[in-house]
Amino acid sequence: MTDQDLSKLSSFHTKNLRKIAKIFWPQRISNEELLEHCQQESIEKILVERRWKWIGHVLRKSQNAITRVAVQWKPEGRRKRGRPKTTWRRTAEAEAATMGQSWGTLRTLAQDREKWRDFVAALVAHGKKGSE
Repeated sequence: MTDQDLSKLSSFHTKNLRKIAKIFWPQRISNEELLEHCQQESIEKILVERRWKWIGHVLRKSQNAITRVAVQWKPEGRRKRGRPKTTWRRTAEAEAATMGQSWGTLRTLAQDREKWRDFVAALVAHGKKGSE
């Protein structure tokens, strides 16, 4: 997901929260105050949490399950010259690296659901822009 996609999704999320909470134009309220008022998390935190819950689900599947094969697949060859595309896997690897984890340790960690839930909670709490 690009920053532009995240920005559009975030504005959609806050716009709809404003409608639900009946907070209109003359009432100026920041997005952080709005999220706190509605007892909601930022859309970025929600996406990170759901991504990692799904990764845990996939890593607990059997070795030959198509979703697990797809997550672990690395395409052969090279991309065109220029800035590399931010792929879903690269995003997940970067988030795991912030917690000092590699795919190998994640595979073993995902087998224990309680430890995986703790890892996801720590990852979301440690998150980037949306958690500050």
